[in-house]
Amino acid sequence: MQTAFSNAERAQVLTQALPYIKRYTGRTVVVKYGGNAMVNDELKQQVMEDIVLLWLIGVRIVLVHGGGPEITDVMDRLGKKPEFIDGLRVTDKETVEIVQMVLAGKVNKTLVNLLEMKGGRAVGLSGVDGRLIEAKIRDPKLGYVGDVTKIHIRPVTDLLDRGYIPVISTVGCDREGNTYNINGDTAAAYIAGALHAERLIMMTDIAGILRDKEDPSTLIPEITLEEAGELRREGVISGGMIPKVDCCIMAIEAGVKNVVIMDGRVPHSILMELLTDEGAGTWIKGGEQA
Repeated sequence: MQTAFSNAERAQVLTQALPYIKRYTGRTVVVKYGGNAMVNDELKQQVMEDIVLLWLIGVRIVLVHGGGPEITDVMDRLGKKPEFIDGLRVTDKETVEIVQMVLAGKVNKTLVNLLEMKGGRAVGLSGVDGRLIEAKIRDPKLGYVGDVTKIHIRPVTDLLDRGYIPVISTVGCDREGNTYNINGDTAAAYIAGALHAERLIMMTDIAGILRDKEDPSTLIPEITLEEAGELRREGVISGGMIPKVDCCIMAIEAGVKNVVIMDGRVPHSILMELLTDEGAGTWIKGGEQA
């Protein structure tokens, strides 16, 4: 049941958001978009609305996306069985062609279209465009899974300067013309670092870093880089959260002011994070505080 707000209450909400709007207007925010928020249609619509709203108030926003479930779905339809090693998709020549088709084609253009439908101006890029994400092979047994070697950020800054929302699919390339499947969190961290972004938002399927992974009420709202190391040694940061936190730390060391790991399943969590006191998820603080 929706709550009816009076005009005065609506005005009060906007007034309370004003300091945050001033803080982020003209600043760069990178959103890594994936997980349940990407496959749930209602959440997808809300994420696109959040991004367009931020763009309308002057935030230079960049959307970096994955698309693992969509890749698996297309592989299933083509009769190709997905294979994973240590959580990474084994990507042979045929699979990397599927990855490029799905990420740079179907998923990317669907998101661009949604942003345009919500009133934004968006342009889709892959890491191959302008050699945005240069990469090398990670491990021959994984096939065309790549590690980022360099970011050529000019295509992104050109679009931002012209008032567009860059929408980036995480496909990379090398100088020999090979295409690589790049981890979305890693790509987002490198791109945010190259942009010296004000904030990197990592959308996940959990509330953030939990002291007890079975209890959402044990969410740790903010940590420093030093505390992140301590929590890892204590085993609080473990499993799939380790590489995600490592990407966050890498982004901060590359020049991102701070990073947030947050629950993309919560409606309008991006706006809650950027435009309210309470925020959302776990804030990993860099040396310069926002």
